[in-house]
Amino acid sequence: MRFRGLDLNLLVALDALLAEANVSKAGRRLGLSQSATSNALQRLRQHFRDDLLVQIGRSMALTPLANALSPSVRAVLMQIEGQLMSRPKFNAETSARHVKIMASDYVAMVALRYGLSAIGRQAPRMRFEVIPVSEQPARSIEHGEVDLLIMPDVYVSPAHPKEVYFTDRYVCIADVNNRYVGSRLKFDEYLALRHVVVRFASGRQPTFEERFVERHSQSRNVDVMVPSFSAAPFFVAGTDRIATVHERHALLVAASLGLRIVALPAKIPPVVEVIQWHLMNNGDDALAWVRSTLLQHLGDDRHQTRKLARGSKSSSRR
Repeated sequence: MRFRGLDLNLLVALDALLAEANVSKAGRRLGLSQSATSNALQRLRQHFRDDLLVQIGRSMALTPLANALSPSVRAVLMQIEGQLMSRPKFNAETSARHVKIMASDYVAMVALRYGLSAIGRQAPRMRFEVIPVSEQPARSIEHGEVDLLIMPDVYVSPAHPKEVYFTDRYVCIADVNNRYVGSRLKFDEYLALRHVVVRFASGRQPTFEERFVERHSQSRNVDVMVPSFSAAPFFVAGTDRIATVHERHALLVAASLGLRIVALPAKIPPVVEVIQWHLMNNGDDALAWVRSTLLQHLGDDRHQTRKLARGSKSSSRR
């Protein structure tokens, strides 16, 4: 099939080439030889009168036109797939759908696990793959690599629908025996204390807290850097270090690790976690049901956990 001189079969090759920016990798993705993939690239270059991929050093980069084409090509292919594939009416009890969710370890710990437990009871054949957040999470949605993306609102794509999953605020955690931390912290004391911070791999977005503190043009006394949210409290327990973490996370681990929670001496806007999906999946009943179930089962037991945290604090003082 051709459209205005373009063999529509080449759209699949174009999508792979734009996603991988590498002829060999695109060929493996397509199941084609490198020569066949190179030939497809040449035909695409002739049609668009643009190089699409250019060699820069040892790697290839997309031209401005290729960058502009990428989301549109992916969206067209996803729409075609959605139109051609007949989807039976969704039934949670019998569905064997495999759903990929990109989310941080923090989201997985404080919210997602509760929703997936509820889904497991209602849809025992559904399977879920929770994927760590990539360097370009919005691109993962654009290219259909994941079904759902759960991220802070400031990091998701403005081109696709989303809904608020939950909000959380930031607090400071310290060991119950930390003699340098009282019931309150002054800002200069906060900066001077030894900090554990979450620092993602190169290319990943900085944490929301990290971005905020940097705006104060004052540096903290960073003592330990860890690669995940879940690790931070373990490097605070039994030390005189502190960490700035999400309250839901702090309440989850405070009692078991012997930590206490202290209000921050500076106002940090709360984090708003959202669930995002591709525009072309608006009519996907299975994903709509998954989103609804996740929102209904947030496991928001913060009031009970606060009691446990206070109990731990009281016991440490006796």
